[in-house]
Amino acid sequence: MKRVLVANRGEIALRIIRACRKLGLQSVAVYSDADENAAHIWAADKAVRIGPPAAAKSYLDTRIILEVAKATGCDALHPGYGFLSERAAFAAECAAEGIIFVGPSAEAISLMGDKAEARRSAMKCGVPVVPGSDEAFSDAEVAVKAAPGIGFPILLKAKAGGGGRGMRIAPDMASFRAAFVQATSEAEAAFGDGGIYLERFIGRVRHIEVQVFGDHAGRVVHLLERDCSVQRRHQKLVEEGPSPVLDEGVRQAICAAAVKLASSINYVGAGTVEFIFDVESRDFYFIEMNTRIQVEHPVTEMLTGTDLVAEQLLVAAGEKLSFPEAPFKANGHAIELRINAEDPARGFMPSPGVFTQWRVPEMPGVRFDSHVYRGYEMPPYYDSLLGKLIVHAPDRVQCIARALDALDCFKVAGVATTIPFLRKLLTTPDFIGSAIHTRWVETEFNHAA
Repeated sequence: MKRVLVANRGEIALRIIRACRKLGLQSVAVYSDADENAAHIWAADKAVRIGPPAAAKSYLDTRIILEVAKATGCDALHPGYGFLSERAAFAAECAAEGIIFVGPSAEAISLMGDKAEARRSAMKCGVPVVPGSDEAFSDAEVAVKAAPGIGFPILLKAKAGGGGRGMRIAPDMASFRAAFVQATSEAEAAFGDGGIYLERFIGRVRHIEVQVFGDHAGRVVHLLERDCSVQRRHQKLVEEGPSPVLDEGVRQAICAAAVKLASSINYVGAGTVEFIFDVESRDFYFIEMNTRIQVEHPVTEMLTGTDLVAEQLLVAAGEKLSFPEAPFKANGHAIELRINAEDPARGFMPSPGVFTQWRVPEMPGVRFDSHVYRGYEMPPYYDSLLGKLIVHAPDRVQCIARALDALDCFKVAGVATTIPFLRKLLTTPDFIGSAIHTRWVETEFNHAA
């Protein structure tokens, strides 16, 4: 591996470029017209325009992405997260062109991308799953007949994707049909597949995910867990590790389950096995696997002292995992806060515009991954993520205090951000006492705020 096409934009494109530079690899960036002044263009060794602002005609156009990779002599391609990162057909196309796809095999992406197949895979190797349907439904009438056997409330989830799209909660049969029509329509628009999987909705749960990594020699390890329970409309806002609600016995069990599942499908590269955890019963259930690097991977890097993106590149090139044989132990506590160009005072409405002021915290134990600079114009076409504030400290109490100090150091003007919202969130008794759940922001915090 000598030259890597970075098939993404924003902060993750910069993150990949830094990892390439660290390993002595050349990087080629791609950009749309909306990103002609983006920082990842300057950071890469070479940059190529790929089309107009619309993602479908630029970052999601597999034909032009592969053409650029071949024309620039790239022997590898890193998809980052989002966009083409979990498209099995694209991974297969890369392989057919002799380009290393920095990620798992097309087969693994396809298997875990289909929630019904992922569920069957988990059950097969003894990993607990939430009660639900074994098949995805595209016909509302068929789904209506299956719903009573699962029991209400029911969570409807898109078969072919995640990120909260194609997801609805039906509290009873009276609301089920409308929820199904909405979910399947949204899933079809987002993923080109309107199939919907049904599972029992368990209300006050924590969202726990385990970072796994596999190599071509068949070794699969875990790098501990992250707690991603602070969410809004199924979108993560705050992630931390270790989870403050897991005891050591549950921690070992949930991490072992993640490794068991990943090993059963011969998983290669970075991946995340996601679970819901019922704090009262102490039971956990597999919900899905993300076959890519996660937005929140820096939490794990801070806890373990690793570079997950560099490790992705090394493993994709055929190297064995560089991680020690002994299981990882968390070094202190880490919290990541996603800072978005959204206005919380206006229902989190997107806030594109020009940054007339932009100063970020620079202090010990603080990392900020971002592509923004003073004078940068936030385009309205893509995800609203501006950057990720990652804070590390010896324990959770000190970590929260350091995060608050870091938030106070931001000086931002020209674009509304979620910084005030995050600061308020970190000071609430529920968050400090870790008495939260995945719907806490919507059902309790927003009303109190």
